[in-house]
Amino acid sequence: MKQAIVFRTDLQLGKGKIAAHAAHAALVGYQIVMSKEPQIVGQWMMSGQKKIVLKLKNEKELKELYKAVKAKIPAELISDAGLTQVKAGTVICLVIGPWEDREIDRYTKKLKLL
Repeated sequence: MKQAIVFRTDLQLGKGKIAAHAAHAALVGYQIVMSKEPQIVGQWMMSGQKKIVLKLKNEKELKELYKAVKAKIPAELISDAGLTQVKAGTVICLVIGPWEDREIDRYTKKLKLL
C-alpha cells in the first residue's frame, strides 16, 4: 500500500511550498479514499503509510496522468491558493491513493523521484 504525490517541476517552487503541498495532498488523498474505501486506508495505516514523491515536467503531463489514473484509483489535482509564489488556482501536484502499490506503479513506474 502506498500513496503517490506527483509535482510539476516547471514551477520551480521553494522547498517550503513543496512541503506544504505534499502535506495537503497527503491529507486530501487520505480523505478521498477514507470516504469510499475505508478498509484500504486501514491497510495503508497498518503498513506504515508509505508515500512516494515524484515529478513531471508541466501541467499538461500532470493532467494527462490524472485523466489516466482517476478511473481506476482515487486521485485528485491539488491547486494553490495564490498567496505567495504562484497565481490562485495554479495546479501544483497530483495525489494518487493511498492504494495498492502495483496499481499505482502501473501509472507511475517511469516517473523519477522529486
